[in-house]
Amino acid sequence: MLNNSVRIPRGAMVFAALSLMASLVYAGESASAWQPPPPMPDDFDWVQLTSGEWLKGEIIAMYEKTLEFDSDKLKILSLKWKDIVELRSAGPMVIGFEDGEIVMGKVFIEQDTIRFIGGEDRQFPRSEILSINAGTPREIDHWAIKASLGANLRRGNSEQIEATTRAIFIRRAAMNRVNFEYLASFNSIDGIKVADSQRLTTGWNRYVSKQVFWTPLFGEWHRDPFQNIASKWSAGAGFGYELIDTSEMTWKVEAGLSYQETRFDSIAEEEPATASTPGLVLSTSFDTDLTSWMDFNLDWRFNFVNEESGTYTHHMITGLKFELTKLFDLNLSLIWDRIQKPHADSEGVEPLQDDYRLVTFLGFEF
Repeated sequence: MLNNSVRIPRGAMVFAALSLMASLVYAGESASAWQPPPPMPDDFDWVQLTSGEWLKGEIIAMYEKTLEFDSDKLKILSLKWKDIVELRSAGPMVIGFEDGEIVMGKVFIEQDTIRFIGGEDRQFPRSEILSINAGTPREIDHWAIKASLGANLRRGNSEQIEATTRAIFIRRAAMNRVNFEYLASFNSIDGIKVADSQRLTTGWNRYVSKQVFWTPLFGEWHRDPFQNIASKWSAGAGFGYELIDTSEMTWKVEAGLSYQETRFDSIAEEEPATASTPGLVLSTSFDTDLTSWMDFNLDWRFNFVNEESGTYTHHMITGLKFELTKLFDLNLSLIWDRIQKPHADSEGVEPLQDDYRLVTFLGFEF
């Protein structure tokens, strides 16, 4: 009797089973490891985040560990530099490095390396990047502007007008930073001034390395008749150090020597109208992200001078910044000015040592 069944060799069965298992395992690994190919830059710049997401748009600039990126759908974004895995530019970028070298070209950044594509293919460590600017450098690309205004108006049995404004202009280049800051407070009750303070400060920092910088010139002008200061100006030079410089926190300290001259608003007949002095200036600036929408900041400058000029003075601004939109924020700030030995006026009355102001600002940043 014939057996119609077909006998399959045992070895062939084992081989087929192993092949099937291997193909299933490979298919599972491929499915989990598969990712879409990286987009090639054409008319847009591309940025990949640590989450794996790709953003299409236009690179504006990178400075102080923050990349400004203009997305068609998400508008202008401020991205932490550490959250960026890859960056591909469609057009030329101007890259400033820590050693002062500036290189221009199309950029491809991947993990720890930056490459310039086209012409001479050059490669640098990503950690040495200090700044990025898009396209051919323009003067406007180097500037940042921050303006804040706080006001309080009251009418009725009494009339009160109170206003405080703060404006900051910063010019940033690869190895240089210049800043101008103006702070003014005015308060009037029933037409009588009870506060009138103005302060203008400026400084030029030139970075020797990523942490160390020197200040060829810094200066300050101050006026406050209620502290018996008709005008006070100082100028000097010094150096500084970045203690912390991350995307979440920055902290720097500075020290310098200065010359200061003060003209008093009111004096007794036998008193000199001005006082001049050398000075030792110490300052610190601290900024940290408490949340994605709230920051804490502190700026504190100390000035040690002779007795005629007040012995010791300081100016401090600290507070919280709440981000409302990409352009507008709300600032709650404490301003503290102190003169250790205020100069008496023509009637022999000494101003108080301390002036405090708690101000709510509506801020605009560009």
